Amino acid sequence: MWFNISSAPFLLTGFPGLEEIYHWISIPFFAVYISVILGNGSLLFLIRDDHNLHEPMYYFLAMLAATDLGVTLTTMPTVLGVLWLDQREISHGVCFSQAYFIHSLAIVESGVLLAMAYDRFIAICSPLRYSSILTNTKVIKIGVGALLRGCISIVPPIVPLHWFPYCHSHVLSHAFCLHQDVIKLACADITFNRIYPVVLVSFTVFLDSLIILFSYILILKTVMGIASGEERTKALNTCVSHIYCVLVFYVTVIGLSLIHRFGKHVPRVVHIAMSYVHFLFPPLMNPIIYSIKTKQIQSGILRMFSPCKSKI
Repeated sequence: MWFNISSAPFLLTGFPGLEEIYHWISIPFFAVYISVILGNGSLLFLIRDDHNLHEPMYYFLAMLAATDLGVTLTTMPTVLGVLWLDQREISHGVCFSQAYFIHSLAIVESGVLLAMAYDRFIAICSPLRYSSILTNTKVIKIGVGALLRGCISIVPPIVPLHWFPYCHSHVLSHAFCLHQDVIKLACADITFNRIYPVVLVSFTVFLDSLIILFSYILILKTVMGIASGEERTKALNTCVSHIYCVLVFYVTVIGLSLIHRFGKHVPRVVHIAMSYVHFLFPPLMNPIIYSIKTKQIQSGILRMFSPCKSKI
């Protein structure tokens, strides 16, 4: 009996109490899903094919777009499965794999945003050494480092999930698997799985945000030392897109954390909605931000959709 309970599949949860309007709720989710794929996919295609964008800044942007695509492609299939087909069952292996990719990609994204801050710091504070410091080899090493940090650091709390017995309710809180949801269902000592994520977040996401803040303090100090007001504005404008993306990512992270920590009396649907905002809003907004705020991306998009004009 213990084995049967422990090995039973988990049950995903959509929006409790709103089952009758799932077909309406699925429309904005599907629209966001398609928008994220088209937006980030277009950025990747553009950066790959447009030689004017073969610079460190845009290589890091490509990494950000690929990470955002990974987050969305990991979460949305099960969300739409619940909303469209009421497909709530998910096996342990698939669930743990989904949790692994969701959490590891979040750390990867934080690392990429940190790398982009480093790029802006070098471009403004040491412009004459920019090309010699951020070589293609250095960019690749930074990208691989951010990827490995995310992929390796999440392994320790995910691996034990495979041998934990699960004798509590198998109902999860979302339409996708999260580590913090799964461990609540385990009938085992989960002390490590409770402490490790807190330490990990402190040494990755929280530390990254502090370093990004410090880098922008130094950038601002350098910019304020520039005599020409026009040059100051031009330098700051190269940072605007990145600042917006940083705010979108970290504000949603902080908002979700505050809701979980202090929102015990907040309706459950608010908790669920904030989770979706955290996972879907940055991938949706990042391509839009760079398309609106970066002239090189705008020019690249025009060239991409006007092949005849680019040849004249």
